[in-house]
Amino acid sequence: MKAEPVRYAPSASLPALNLLLDLLLGAFVLNLVLQPLVEPDLGWHLRAGLDLIAQGWRLPDTDPYSHTMPDWHWVEHAWLTDGVLALIYRALGPFGGVGLIGFFGGVTALAWWIAAGLAPVHRTYRLAALVASLWVALPFLGARTQLISLLGVAVVLTIWSRIHQGQRQWIWALPPLFLAWANLHGGFTAGLFLITVLLSLSFFMKVCVEWKICRVPHDEPVLSWSDLRLLAITIVVSLALTCLNPYGWRLYGEIYESLTDRFMIDTLREWQPVSFQGWAGRAYGFYLLGLIGLMAGWYRRMEPVRWVLLLLMLGLSLRHWRNVTLFLIVSLPLAAQLCALAGESLLRRIPVLQAYAAGTVLLLSIVAATALFAQGSEHLEHVWQSGRTPEVYFERTEYPIEAVRWIRTHRDEMGTRLYNDYSYGGFLLWQLPDERIFIDGRMPAWRIKDRWIFHDYVALNREDSPQVNLLDRYGVDWAMIPRGSALAVTLETDPAWQSVYADAKVVIVRRQP
Repeated sequence: MKAEPVRYAPSASLPALNLLLDLLLGAFVLNLVLQPLVEPDLGWHLRAGLDLIAQGWRLPDTDPYSHTMPDWHWVEHAWLTDGVLALIYRALGPFGGVGLIGFFGGVTALAWWIAAGLAPVHRTYRLAALVASLWVALPFLGARTQLISLLGVAVVLTIWSRIHQGQRQWIWALPPLFLAWANLHGGFTAGLFLITVLLSLSFFMKVCVEWKICRVPHDEPVLSWSDLRLLAITIVVSLALTCLNPYGWRLYGEIYESLTDRFMIDTLREWQPVSFQGWAGRAYGFYLLGLIGLMAGWYRRMEPVRWVLLLLMLGLSLRHWRNVTLFLIVSLPLAAQLCALAGESLLRRIPVLQAYAAGTVLLLSIVAATALFAQGSEHLEHVWQSGRTPEVYFERTEYPIEAVRWIRTHRDEMGTRLYNDYSYGGFLLWQLPDERIFIDGRMPAWRIKDRWIFHDYVALNREDSPQVNLLDRYGVDWAMIPRGSALAVTLETDPAWQSVYADAKVVIVRRQP
């Protein structure tokens, strides 16, 4: 049975007040999706894109950016996105950073809006659910190429919804989607996984209905055998088309190696299980509790495919931090529906709310305006500054822009092989494009025989006893290290090293001649 829309529109007779409330919620959305350029990996994505354009869209065979792994056959699964970012950055000149902020903000807003649009409810409820979801997702937003894949997931869910509505022609949107997606970001595998899970669940649903294995009533449409066969064929075609990328099947190998690297998964926070300590964990916990509470109070539909999908995505999100946004996108249509059901129920049970509809909507608008005013304009001022004058903005961040300026005027006093902190790698490739770095965000799974760069980096940064002999192994002759770290203290007191620069953020040391 096709889902019926929630027919009540909040204060439908008061379009001006409804529009005011929607505009205030839209302003919240704008405030959330526009974020400063502080993502550690943005720098190397931008550098790769600028070099890609400069070299006539020819990709390098091996890593051109590190001196530690120059023979690694680098597979950049977001090569086309890198090129798009570089085109925006170069075309807008002094406003290039602002263009990047607008690009990522637009991708984020579009992904969440498409997902919210799958709920057959009034726009105000969609916006309310969208604001709540984006607030929880805030630690994961910004200039992240992963947002491309979240947009892809939202599009897959939209295609699936159209198929359920009997619009069979939408099945053929999958192959071109995955062809483009495979060249934009490696998260296309999440889309393939999602549509395959939906096909499998729908197949089992069809078997249960046809063979009368389960007689429980359901509120989801059951696809025909012909639709299931056509969907299976298009998934196979989509899978084949994803190999039309500069790396062919090697792309899958690189993604598999990353997803199965146990040391990386155990070390990097984004791959670790969700903890409900800290702001991000508590916000996600409250979101889940709210969703469960609303379902217990108002959700009475039997939708086994949807339930299983949500439980699966919930499990994946609890297993790895990086999957939290995936669950937020998948659950957003349900959240919007639950908001509408709860709102309609309150209006029925508390008639005074409906009787004084204008006052109710005005009160909600005042609350929204007050909350928006409490945020102030400072956030958007920071966003603008990070795009328009990034060097000035970086002064208020942990990025060592002051040290970068010093290096630019003292480069001949430094060595040839730099050691840098993991979080500085992408930033340095952006700000010091002629330098080859020690490590950056591309490299946690890279390993050639006994050269395991991320493992060695972790050993170098042990709090108890940094393994400084590893610097000899890579021929490092100068280093930029966070001030006060165990490695910085060790090298500053080592007679083989000389401190040449220090500020509140970093120290720079070089080997004694």
